[in-house]
Amino acid sequence: MAEIAPTPDAFDIEVGTLIVGAGACGLIAALAAHEAGQEVLVIEADPVPQGSTALSAGLIPAAGTALQAEAGIADDAARFADDIQAKAKGENDPALVAALAEGSAGVIDWLSTRYGLPFSVVSDFDYPGHSRRRMHGLPSRSGAELIDRLRATVEAQGIDLLCGRRAEILYHEGRTVTGAGLRASDGTLETVGCAKLVLACNGFGGSRDKVAAHMPAISDALWFGHEGNRGEALDWGAALEAGTRHLGAYQGHGNVAHPHGILITWATITEGGIQVNREGKRFWNEAQGYSEAARVVLAQPGGEAVTIFDARIAGIARQFEDFRNAEAQGAVRSADTLEELAAQLDLPADALHAEMSAITPGETDRFGRLWGETRLAPPYCAVRVTGALFHTQGGLVTDGSGRVMATDGTPFPNLFAAGGAACGVSGASDSGYLSGNGLLAAAVLGRAAGAAAL
Repeated sequence: MAEIAPTPDAFDIEVGTLIVGAGACGLIAALAAHEAGQEVLVIEADPVPQGSTALSAGLIPAAGTALQAEAGIADDAARFADDIQAKAKGENDPALVAALAEGSAGVIDWLSTRYGLPFSVVSDFDYPGHSRRRMHGLPSRSGAELIDRLRATVEAQGIDLLCGRRAEILYHEGRTVTGAGLRASDGTLETVGCAKLVLACNGFGGSRDKVAAHMPAISDALWFGHEGNRGEALDWGAALEAGTRHLGAYQGHGNVAHPHGILITWATITEGGIQVNREGKRFWNEAQGYSEAARVVLAQPGGEAVTIFDARIAGIARQFEDFRNAEAQGAVRSADTLEELAAQLDLPADALHAEMSAITPGETDRFGRLWGETRLAPPYCAVRVTGALFHTQGGLVTDGSGRVMATDGTPFPNLFAAGGAACGVSGASDSGYLSGNGLLAAAVLGRAAGAAAL
């Protein structure tokens, strides 16, 4: 249980900047703090840094990057901010949206040029809600590669990273945080004093009680995030009278291979695929987005659906390591005819035929989906999927530098939060999530929080 306590008489060790959590957010914050000349210690509860980042596709949206320019993509922060607010129906803090959109290109260019991370733009399909192709990822298109490269970069810079330590106690004097108590794997408590504390310990999706309290509509879904995301930042924040916002916001995903538990890229939908239920019938406008898809898919019979696409789309999807793993494990089925595909997935062939025939290229269907000019064609592919909760999007209220704000609207002098620990820019529910918002907040606010001077 996360708690707060008065400052002890002495700390076991003292550092300038203490960062709680070694996911993408914490590691980026560490690089920025180190570059700013701060003495940095990153602590991580797991034996090896992984977290929710490793479970994602590792894609960071950014507008106006050098990589976009090289690819001939014209984009800018204002357009990106408009896209974020449009998806969230204007529910976000405009100042925070502006800070993230304006800082996005800088963080990608910085990681690429300063530290040599080989980002490239996903340029062969569109993500829902993005008016430009601005998703940046590493070669494998996997979060595991992102976290591994960031960890290696932190180690190469000589930044101290201490694993197997879970922060349990925040020590403070009024609103000034003075250090943390860390529980080691052998049960001993170690204390670390600090001049600045950055909470990069993600959200609260691993706490079923908190999920049920704040987002009951998704409380029974498969949890696809990291079990260590227990919401300590919220507990500490409540005890210190920090502000919180949008605790009902989350990122779901309605395209997780079932029962394999492997993320299937939404390119299978955006490039012309469909979802049908056990009755072989479409049930919604799939183009809306994968976050809201989780709730919609879970509402179908058996809490599952079948995503149907074709070999052309499968070729695009194979740039993602997760999709290649799904094929290797037999989650992706293929057939030369719809009848054969229906038989493999135990679907009514006549209903599936009717749904495919109802799609008219270039026209809007009964669900409001506007179709492109390319129809699905044999050989067909399909994956049985379910909905899952990936991570929470609400959290502590921060300013554009990641500084935590109290309930009275004043800032804490030396407490910062970023990534899942802070409120993001996904509005108040699931439908406001714009692809990549989680890692956007982790990268931009993590960098800002790490670099911030006291």
